[in-house]
Amino acid sequence: MARDSVFAEETTERSIRVKICGITNATDALDAIAAGADALGFNFFPPSPRYIDISTARTWLSELPREIVKIAVLVNPTLAETIELAQMPFIDALQLHGNESPDFCAALAERGIAFAKAVPVGEEGPLAAIPSFSTRTILLDSCAAGFGGSGRTFPWESAATLVKARSDLRVVLAGGLTPENVASAIRQVLPFGVDVTSGVERSPGHKDPHRVQAFIEAARGSFR
Repeated sequence: MARDSVFAEETTERSIRVKICGITNATDALDAIAAGADALGFNFFPPSPRYIDISTARTWLSELPREIVKIAVLVNPTLAETIELAQMPFIDALQLHGNESPDFCAALAERGIAFAKAVPVGEEGPLAAIPSFSTRTILLDSCAAGFGGSGRTFPWESAATLVKARSDLRVVLAGGLTPENVASAIRQVLPFGVDVTSGVERSPGHKDPHRVQAFIEAARGSFR
């Protein structure tokens, strides 16, 4: 993999990294890139309505610009499946969105695979101590059935507390973000990045380019 960071190089001048997730086609990918996304997420979890079959998507994935970070979203994969996908030339990093254990994550880190680990957050208040997942990049998402894409938020105070307590982590905020609330979320949490799926869609798996543009503009302008 070409990058140490899951979202972008540390030298970027942008104040907030933005990932548009659940991309299912080349048109939506190119629209997000044109709008200024740092990273795109592709769902390889078959039960998801945003699932893409790598055998049919391989061509357009391989034609996307090299400078955009391309992230494969996986849920409870086997180690062999994870390694195989990580070695594909059009994938820069992985996002583990299931119940992957710290030992599983350590095995990936030992192989030099770049990845983020998603952690579900409920309504119970501040986050408990997060175990070591052998990655600096932790994505906080709403605790809901279906492993993400629920369109629901969680108490952002929990994320803000984690950001303050764990300066060693790159905390990425997800879960119910939209063009209307992302600036407020960023100001409250001060995350390394934000991740959006359903909040910029016309329907599951189909992005609304106007909402994608509005989301990125709101995120970039959150401290202006």
